Amino acid sequence: MTHKLQPVRGTKDIMPDSYRLFEYVTQKAKQISACYGFSQISTPIFEFTEIFKRTLGEESDVVGKEMYSFDDRGGENITLRPEFTAGIARGFISNGLQNQLPLKFFCTGPLFRYERPQKGRLRQFHQINFELIGVDSPLADIEMIAMGTHIIQELGISDKITLEINSLGDSQSRIKYRDKLVEYLNDYKNDLSDDSKIRLEKNPMRILDSKNEHDKKIVASAPVISDSYNAESADFFAVVKEGLDGLDVVYQLNEKLVRGLDYYCHTAFEFTTDALGSQNAVLAGGRYDGLIATMGGSQTPAVGFAGGIERLSALLDVKIVAPQPISIIPIGSEAEKEALKLAHTLRNEGFYVELGYSGNVKKRMKKAGNANSKAAIIFGDNELEQKIVNLKDFYSGEESQVSASQLLDRLEIYRN
Repeated sequence: MTHKLQPVRGTKDIMPDSYRLFEYVTQKAKQISACYGFSQISTPIFEFTEIFKRTLGEESDVVGKEMYSFDDRGGENITLRPEFTAGIARGFISNGLQNQLPLKFFCTGPLFRYERPQKGRLRQFHQINFELIGVDSPLADIEMIAMGTHIIQELGISDKITLEINSLGDSQSRIKYRDKLVEYLNDYKNDLSDDSKIRLEKNPMRILDSKNEHDKKIVASAPVISDSYNAESADFFAVVKEGLDGLDVVYQLNEKLVRGLDYYCHTAFEFTTDALGSQNAVLAGGRYDGLIATMGGSQTPAVGFAGGIERLSALLDVKIVAPQPISIIPIGSEAEKEALKLAHTLRNEGFYVELGYSGNVKKRMKKAGNANSKAAIIFGDNELEQKIVNLKDFYSGEESQVSASQLLDRLEIYRN
């Protein structure tokens, strides 16, 4: 089959204007997380498929329907990462970091899921991701949610975001709740969507997160997990809410908010919006004390969250402009040679420089204006002999002569 010269469905090229927004989101996240003690790491873009099957579960939609998996030339089954946490947990174990706790990791990059593309959902998408490993105190949950709130505030999108929180309780509470939920849902078994019928057998708590409208009506009257909390679970969540209240973090309790995998426990949270259609979560996470043990490591508490860069970028009200350069406009062959040397010198000094490659002075000046230049350095053979240049300020429109020896000093006001 011959394909048109188009990107694969569910992927897109990130052009300069969009990439600047991506960089803005990423740098804000990096800077803010550093204030909380996080260090940036990077894990491989693909892992052995077993890593995700073991952590996400054979019954999960990600493993069953959405992973990009393939056999490599060595016969190993490999999967492009659909999420960050499993790879980070694997890295924690394989790098022997158990004796360095607590650890705080930030990472960013592309992820891959075979899903139906729609607004805010792509098959290759990008996330910022944060993991705090080795702290079993609810203070870690408070700090992570506070950091997520901080990022949302710094991005200037707080007015579009609602923070929703819930507690999944400990394993005893979850088992008790699961039994109640299954008992309730069995009465509606024939009315559930096909996906939820499968989940009822394998992962019933995921039904609470169903996007099917009929499922939503059924679960609206389902038992709530808070009725199944034991004292430890209730106390843990009470500390989290008290801590958030003390930091003036505004939240809503959503007792249908779940994480369907068994290694999740206690706090779950999502920063949601109604500005992106059905893809309403822009940051989401929770506590996963059982994951690392599930992968073969020692019992290690952890809490983390991730945010979609495409979704966050779509909510931004800022326009990130490209750096404004200084344009160099030579007149004549000798000036062309000197222009190349001058551009090299200025770039080594940290200036953004646009070097006109062809055209007469008028065309090059027009190109300099189109490039949003701050200033233009114009010279020909006469100026070379006198060791001067003509400097035009694009803000004021004024043009003046500057000696070559004083040029660097005069250009300081144009430094980005």
